Amino acid sequence: MATERIAIVTGGGSGIGAACATALAEAGWTVAVVGRRAEPLEALAERVPGVHAFPGDVTDEASVDAVFGAVVARFGRLDLLFNNAGRGGSPVEIDEVDLDEWREVVDLNVTGTFLCTRAAFREMRAQDPQGGRIVNNGSISAQVPRPLSIAYTATKHAVTGMTRSTSLDGRRFGITCGQIDIGNAATDMTARMSSGVLQADFEQRPEPTFSVEDVGATLLYMASLPPSATVQWLTVAATGMPFIGRG
Repeated sequence: MATERIAIVTGGGSGIGAACATALAEAGWTVAVVGRRAEPLEALAERVPGVHAFPGDVTDEASVDAVFGAVVARFGRLDLLFNNAGRGGSPVEIDEVDLDEWREVVDLNVTGTFLCTRAAFREMRAQDPQGGRIVNNGSISAQVPRPLSIAYTATKHAVTGMTRSTSLDGRRFGITCGQIDIGNAATDMTARMSSGVLQADFEQRPEPTFSVEDVGATLLYMASLPPSATVQWLTVAATGMPFIGRG
């Protein structure tokens, strides 16, 4: 019988997180979904065998440590962390960005990713057998910006820096870290794209989207590699979206 594989997916109650948790669970993983709101996590856990709800706030140090400790206490180890929780900012000119909102975007996208990475790294370094895999959701905005997105773009570039550092520092302990940059997965955040979204020339044009289930399949591929192999960077996007040539 195959050894049980344990994963944590943050922002796991809906959208990309829920699709990724479902894909992992259907492939035999035991998946802990983490998010601030218990209801969608519990609803997903009821629908999908192998998914378990662990409400928590990834921006709060004590909450993160409690969640990761609870997962390991219940299941014995941690093999995969998908750092998916994140948010955007208001689409305004740079000189109109609200400082409080800026800090909220940084707190979730950067500090939250760091706190979860730190907690996972701690568990993966200490467990026997040692090691595990961390995958960060960088977004295509980790490569090129959209107009009026300085907070989101800056934080996603920061995630790339964390991916690089975690990949380097994890080598000695069998901890791999890769990044998946997603473009136009069909979620609540991208629902407006079919009717028009701001382009690099500041004109509004519709953009294609693709299924979140395809993101789940992509993460499953990355997670299913043996410890001797890793996907360092992977971009998955809607065919025809204005990414190549953007900017």
